Amino acid sequence: MDSQGLTIEDVFESFDEVLGSASIGQVHKAKLTPEFGGETVAVKVMHPNAETRFRNDFKIFRTLCKVALPGWDPILRELEMQMMTEFDYTNEGQNLLQVGKNMAKSPYANKVKVPYPMLDLCSKNLLVMEYLEGKKLATSIEEKLSSILGGDKLMARKVLKAKQQALFESKHSGNQKKGFLKDLNDILGESNISMSVLEKAAKARMLMTMTRDARNKLSLLLDATGHQIFNDGLYNGDPHPGNILVLECGRLGLIDYGQTRSLTKHDRLALAAVVCALGRKSIDIHEITTAMNEFGFHSRDNDEENIAKFAALYFDSDAAGKRLGYATPQKYLQHLNSIDPMVEVPDPAVFVARTSFLFRGLGALLQQQLHTSQHWKKHAKIAIDAKGEDLQLYNLGMTPIANE
Repeated sequence: MDSQGLTIEDVFESFDEVLGSASIGQVHKAKLTPEFGGETVAVKVMHPNAETRFRNDFKIFRTLCKVALPGWDPILRELEMQMMTEFDYTNEGQNLLQVGKNMAKSPYANKVKVPYPMLDLCSKNLLVMEYLEGKKLATSIEEKLSSILGGDKLMARKVLKAKQQALFESKHSGNQKKGFLKDLNDILGESNISMSVLEKAAKARMLMTMTRDARNKLSLLLDATGHQIFNDGLYNGDPHPGNILVLECGRLGLIDYGQTRSLTKHDRLALAAVVCALGRKSIDIHEITTAMNEFGFHSRDNDEENIAKFAALYFDSDAAGKRLGYATPQKYLQHLNSIDPMVEVPDPAVFVARTSFLFRGLGALLQQQLHTSQHWKKHAKIAIDAKGEDLQLYNLGMTPIANE
């Protein structure tokens, strides 16, 4: 705030606990002085020398990946370029302002909330924004499961981790009703022996309600992000669980827009064509390949079947890789590159694919194999039908995510 002739004491009456911390900075809860409104705010402060350390670390990381994961170099190049924009918090402030305006006029205005930035108080190293009262989505899920387990938070954490790992290793049967009863027996362990049928039934209902509520929140998050990508062309490229809050008012809080990405009209429509092709009941490999080529994807041999598999991995699911025995998306990507390597990956596709991967991780937390193209295809279709015109006339429904 030196450039404005203000000191920390001029602006902030108090700085409270740390709300979150990351490699380049941390967020504090604070209170403004009466002169600046006196309200409670969230303040992101950049760590000293964070930019220099990141440049050095990422250079080493890219060198190692060229050897271990050669097919990822185009993705890492775009990732590095985008992450460098995080070292100026005035950019994030402007992004918060624009995304907030977009969401306020969207069908999700009463369901999601983006914090309002106080741009007059922001600088390259400091971001002051509206404080959102709520809990992180993952924390909320963990606490509800802990309540079912009689307050055992450690057990709840272990259960969620085990279920997530089971899905990544393709051990989940996909039978939801049978799964709830089996999950309950697994979770309760030895205490299950002394528990009455009525007690087990009550806890099973609580487990079902908790899972349904969490999946509906994930469905809303996918819808809001799909709207941002295909309608607004401005979205958060880093929607990990720590960036999603369950607010006291019931809405979802969407925070941390340091990695905001923008898409041109061409990018939105090209991506929409790929997602619509992937989302059809009857898959047309040639249609998918054509859409991928028009978006800017090109492989060495133009193997259409392999390109379609790349498309599914990037924008839908890695379920095909699991069926072939590949435990992680990275190993499946290496397999696809060994058949017909992708030599051109359009920059705009990188963070959309990353967003898709992050949502699948959230789905895994809920023991759910998520297919992002199935959920985004309605937004993609609207974008194509509207030919990039104003889409605010459409009133999108909140359809719960279906099980695989």
